[in-house]
Amino acid sequence: MTDLGESRGGGTGTGDQGTLERLLSVVGVGAVELHTAPQGLRTQVTGVHVLDALEPVIRPRELLLAVGVDPSSAHAVDVVRRAGEAGAAGVVFGPGRSDPTVRALQAAAEEGGTAVLFRTAWCTWAQLVGVLRAGLAAAGAPPMPATSGVPLGDLDSLADAVASLVGGSVTIEDTESRVLAYSSTEENVDEMRRLTILGRRVPPWRVAAMREAGFFQALWGADDVLHRPAHGQDPERLVGAVRAGGEALGSIWVAAVAGRPLSPNAAQTLRAAARTAAAHLLHHRTHSSDGRLVEDAARALLEDRGSVEVLAQRASLPPREPCAVLAVGIGSGHAADDGPPGLYGLLTLHCAALGHRVVVVPAGGGTLVLLSGLERAPERADGQVRRLGNALADQLSATIGSAVRVGLGDVVPGLAGAPASRRSAEQALRALVAAAGPHTVARSEDVADTVGILQVVEALRGLTLPPRTSVARLMEFDADHGGSCLVETLRAYLDHFGDVSAASRALGVHANSLRYRLRRIRQVSGLDLENPDARLLAQVQLRLGGES
Repeated sequence: MTDLGESRGGGTGTGDQGTLERLLSVVGVGAVELHTAPQGLRTQVTGVHVLDALEPVIRPRELLLAVGVDPSSAHAVDVVRRAGEAGAAGVVFGPGRSDPTVRALQAAAEEGGTAVLFRTAWCTWAQLVGVLRAGLAAAGAPPMPATSGVPLGDLDSLADAVASLVGGSVTIEDTESRVLAYSSTEENVDEMRRLTILGRRVPPWRVAAMREAGFFQALWGADDVLHRPAHGQDPERLVGAVRAGGEALGSIWVAAVAGRPLSPNAAQTLRAAARTAAAHLLHHRTHSSDGRLVEDAARALLEDRGSVEVLAQRASLPPREPCAVLAVGIGSGHAADDGPPGLYGLLTLHCAALGHRVVVVPAGGGTLVLLSGLERAPERADGQVRRLGNALADQLSATIGSAVRVGLGDVVPGLAGAPASRRSAEQALRALVAAAGPHTVARSEDVADTVGILQVVEALRGLTLPPRTSVARLMEFDADHGGSCLVETLRAYLDHFGDVSAASRALGVHANSLRYRLRRIRQVSGLDLENPDARLLAQVQLRLGGES
């Protein structure tokens, strides 16, 4: 730890080698947009190199920035081919692309096995070099264990996590002393923190005083946490610079609260937090607000309350070409956006890597993928949707370590039919999760029986059954005896069509034990297992009770 009056110079390395997936997750969509990645997102990226016409060196596993190369030219196609031959991770072109451009570059990329990306219009080449180099460094920094569950770019949650470790209040600021996030606390805070949070930036007079005292020179030049001892009403403070790839991204401030000292290892914790925060700050800086507008427009359309024209304009989607919706969920039944942090971003990246123009929307407790611009021939469009669903299920399951299931919506003629496609996709996903079988991808017609029974059960939920049915008496008996033995036995017996051997194996009991339980079921409930009406009602009521 360094006192404020001291300054130690030092830079940062480029970090561990990362993948294209991790780099693009950190950088966000505000700086660069992935078009295609024929070799997948696990491609190693070790550096960034600007193409020089006089020294046209292309290095393996690096991103090549094709500055000054018109992406619609034959030269651009040649650059992609040469990049593939040299083993480059990818080529980044400037903004402004047309359909013929995309098709020609994609063909060359698939031939050479290198990724193609486009710089966004609001990020200059000079900015992009710094962003990508910082992104490589940040992507290689291991996260603090206590912050591993914080979604990338969620600075408020990051501030709360750090505050709980250091025993004080936390403020995250950018390089202009503007407040990006702060930890929540119900305790009284010092006046400077109050003014800073209320104004969303450090008061100008305080910034001027710190600049005159040489504080910022010490902060951005230091290789350690700076310490400011308590003085009068100002509590003890620690501050650490957040940087990556030699670029300063911001700072994290820690202040003691209510006269309590900070935790003994606060400085060490702040050092680790500053390394972890680099990826979050970079993602926050480069995340485009335009992307949020596209997402909001898509969500409104999928909920059948939005304008096709607005979404088509904002997202550059063809309004009258075939499209479909995919519903993505975790195998346990949780919605995809309730699953591992970053899955939302992974969906966007993997779809782009497979050459698809999509909008990913967390909506209605799930994650939806709106896939547009499909082939006009129905069979070919269906094949595109199924191939994407299978690829997402396989690749995302391998990435996050949990079974990912994908419901495929019906292909519709244009964006106006997207709400109907969404409904069929969600039906298919719900059936896949309910069945809990080996299948991970399906259309609603593939699982029509499961979709049908779920709809029947849903329709019957409001129906009032007689109070003393056989299943009702059986449930009462199990409840009085502290278990669910007989109910589960009946469920297994009916699910296996009365096959005693199969039902006993499913329950893990001997066949004779199952026969004894069946006799008890008849005695307790009066259920006539030979009566088809009684069996049907029992199965429906068990399904209703099992999902309530």
